[in-house]
Amino acid sequence: MFTGIVEEVGRVRNIKKTPLTMTIAITCQKVLEGTKLGDSIAVNGVCLTVTELGADYFTADVMPETVKRTNLHELTLSSPVNLERAVAAGQRMGGHFVQGHVDGVGTIVARTPYENAVLFRIQVDPHLTEYMVEKGSVAMNGISLTIVETGDDFFTVSVIPHTIQETMLSEAHPGTKVNVEVDMIGKYIVNHLNKRSGSPSTSLSVEKLQETGFIG
Repeated sequence: MFTGIVEEVGRVRNIKKTPLTMTIAITCQKVLEGTKLGDSIAVNGVCLTVTELGADYFTADVMPETVKRTNLHELTLSSPVNLERAVAAGQRMGGHFVQGHVDGVGTIVARTPYENAVLFRIQVDPHLTEYMVEKGSVAMNGISLTIVETGDDFFTVSVIPHTIQETMLSEAHPGTKVNVEVDMIGKYIVNHLNKRSGSPSTSLSVEKLQETGFIG
């Protein structure tokens, strides 16, 4: 489990690919502190297991399903990646519950700067927005963010300068692919509502949550 608070930005130092899988080595510093073989580190929001440790890097294997469902297959040498170690018991929960299980890949289609924030518009498969509500949480490349607006095939997030400076979003631009993990609570609620209604098309909204008693 992760919090969506990125600890540092690493750089891809090596990639080995087969037709279905890949192994990546990431240059980093902070996330190596206290890390052992077999520990979990989120790389752009993808939970990976450490298989090798060096003085300034770690290596992880990426399985076929992960290669297919995430943006990791698009990484190249020196690509920036958001890194976060798994949350420890008793640690402060600064973001929201992030599993590291990516639900889909979105594309940044607009980056609009304002005086104290940057508004990102991300295009996604319509099935992902079924689990999103305005002011709800979403993980984008492993960053815990608050949704500003949702549409049939997009959502927007407003990101403060500190978060941009401390994550790979400093190098993100229209066309950049990002991993998207919807709020796990939203997935459970939609599944519950679908079972109650007998319809697979129920999506979240503030009105729907009030109607079904999830919020007052």
